[in-house]
Amino acid sequence: MISHDIQKRLGENVKQLRKARNLTQFQFAEKAGISEETVKNIELCRCWTSDKNLAKITEALEVDIHRLFLPISTSLDEDSENINQIKNSIAENLRNYIETKLREIL
Repeated sequence: MISHDIQKRLGENVKQLRKARNLTQFQFAEKAGISEETVKNIELCRCWTSDKNLAKITEALEVDIHRLFLPISTSLDEDSENINQIKNSIAENLRNYIETKLREIL
């Protein structure tokens, strides 16, 4: 999976989640505390956004950040290999995080 694919998924998911909440780009931008231009750029895959903006977006959409990067629901069957890679990557990151925290505690 290349960077553009990830950026495209981000844009598609933000747009899909925003529309599911019946928000215009302007309304969503206001709710998230970002500019309408930023929302447009994300949805059209024109640029990456900052971690700070991603945090604002996830808070406004009331979703976990990983939801923004998962394949859109209409392509789940087509991307089953990618979904498994994503799930495995998430699981591996969680394992590493937990192991690190346990070592810190012990």
